[in-house]
Amino acid sequence: MSFTLPDLPYAYDALQPYLSKESFEYHHDKHHATYVTNANNLIKGTEFEGKPIEEIIVASYGKNVPIFNNVAQIYNHSEYWKWLKPNGGGAIPAKVEKAIVESFGSVDKFKEEFQTQGLGQFGSGWVWLEIKDGKLAVRKTPNAENPLVFGAKPLLVADVWEHAYYIDYRNRRADFLKAFLEHLVNWEYVEELYEASTK
Repeated sequence: MSFTLPDLPYAYDALQPYLSKESFEYHHDKHHATYVTNANNLIKGTEFEGKPIEEIIVASYGKNVPIFNNVAQIYNHSEYWKWLKPNGGGAIPAKVEKAIVESFGSVDKFKEEFQTQGLGQFGSGWVWLEIKDGKLAVRKTPNAENPLVFGAKPLLVADVWEHAYYIDYRNRRADFLKAFLEHLVNWEYVEELYEASTK
């Protein structure tokens, strides 16, 4: 079983003006595609070949850096595309909103924490909403790291590698994170993952 580059779940220009067609042409067609090529070459003939992606991520973490980096980046990006949608943001499904309020005090406090952590990630990385033991938390991770390696399940992520936003926002990461939360989040997908993780 080898990795393949998934299609975007929307047209390349569907998230304008917040993310441009050019952004996706580079981010999906070049960056994500490179991780797929690299991972397929790296896992050939290893103990990881044919294993489920989550299993490879957890097993290679801290043990095989090149495999971890490329395979985790495939997972992170494949999920990230699903967390974006045209006319996103807006109302949060009731169950998810209730869980956010219970964990952070309010939706505004969650958004503030998410943006603060995203801005506080030095260099390349990600900012996640995760769930562990029924509790929601925000976590920032460097490079390819994700909540799976800490025993948590991801519910939402913003990519804060510069290539994710630089074409459209240059060095204005704060503006990108604000646009992400207000206009791009696919809360239905967050709800789907939340329900699956609390069953």
